[in-house]
Amino acid sequence: MNGVFVDGLPRPRRYWSVLAIWLAISMAILDSSIANVALPTIARELDAPAALSIWIINAYQLAITALLLPLAALGDRIGYRRVYLPGLAIFIVGSIACALAHSLATLIAARMFQGIGGAAIMSMNAALVRATYPQAMLGKGIGYNALVLSISAAAGPTIAALILSVASWSWLFLINVPFGLAALLIGMRALPHTTGHGGSPDYVAAALSAMALSTLVFGIETLARDELQTALPVLLIALVTGVLLVRREWSDPAPLLPLDLLRIPIFSLSIATSIVTFAAQMLAFVTLPFLLQGVLGRNVMETGLLMTLWPLSVGVTAPLAGRLADRYPAGLLGGIGLAVFAVGLLSLSMLGASPGNADILWRMALCGAGFGFFQSPNNRTIVTAAPRARSGAAGGMLATARLLGQTSGAVAVAAGFHWMGVASGPTQLRAAAVAASIAAVISMMRLRVKTSAAGADFQ
Repeated sequence: MNGVFVDGLPRPRRYWSVLAIWLAISMAILDSSIANVALPTIARELDAPAALSIWIINAYQLAITALLLPLAALGDRIGYRRVYLPGLAIFIVGSIACALAHSLATLIAARMFQGIGGAAIMSMNAALVRATYPQAMLGKGIGYNALVLSISAAAGPTIAALILSVASWSWLFLINVPFGLAALLIGMRALPHTTGHGGSPDYVAAALSAMALSTLVFGIETLARDELQTALPVLLIALVTGVLLVRREWSDPAPLLPLDLLRIPIFSLSIATSIVTFAAQMLAFVTLPFLLQGVLGRNVMETGLLMTLWPLSVGVTAPLAGRLADRYPAGLLGGIGLAVFAVGLLSLSMLGASPGNADILWRMALCGAGFGFFQSPNNRTIVTAAPRARSGAAGGMLATARLLGQTSGAVAVAAGFHWMGVASGPTQLRAAAVAASIAAVISMMRLRVKTSAAGADFQ
């Protein structure tokens, strides 16, 4: 794929491109968590049952899940900004539609539409970062990108609480509009131009991919709620459509499901590391509020403040690890980070009956530092292991791995609470520590793999 510039964008255009990327991904990440806090308020004001109101969250997530890989493949075909900028516009319109919704049904529909834009933003994020930075600075760029993601994830609940304290829930979505318009206007002038390989879209594969991933995630979540009778048919659909997709894509030189990239050992090991690590992270993230409030007696505000140190620590170590990733192997950096992450999780499981806040805080910081030290080198390896022409597919797989890991972790917590009760928090955290240790071993396995330089060059 040929871009306007041989190796990244020149300054100051690079800075403007990065600003547009950061603004857009911040909105998409914030909207993944910001509605969680407001869910009871929205359900009450719309007079909606709690069980149905959860679809305000699910509609957004399922749209993203279904479209990540198809949009990633489309970006490789027609150019990344030609997917990214329309997706950003869809996200803005969807945000306005969410704010104007006056019933649960219209809000759910608007959230699904908004999720289409979110999928376009997330699927193109890594590819645009790669096209923006020179190869020698890519680790640094991915580290800063991880910092923005961490701050966005940490800020979501706080921003939601602040908005709800002074305004209606509609402003949770309207706040996206000025930032989205700024990202769109800057992006139209600054984002890198890429041409794509020009192949014809495979609409059948896109439909199979969307069906397989969305039914897999929905089926697993349904199974976690102990709805076996509903979950099994959905999981069967996921299995059948997944098999059909693999058979269709097996011999395609540029498949929508990037089987060709998964045949690259360093890529597949990095994806596996990502899935297991995000499962461990989500297992802990979901468990900790129940442990802190239900067992250790902290209130909601204290819980939020104690947990904020985790993503803030990620924000500190991720840029440092990104810089180191330009010089040292990701397998080593990731292995060290994940070992620290596992120790942090294990230490959280050993808090005891009445720990002080300082006892909790240093453990949170240790978990965040370890996770951040893993994230940037791993993301850099996933992106650069793929040829330039497949950067969109690599970015789509990166986002899909994160989503599948998070779903698996959340399901594991639900199953643990169902069988062992909320008091099983320490056991859940020990399980997360085991998962992080397994991820560390997988990461270190990459040191035995000879890395190809093919992905680092324009093709």
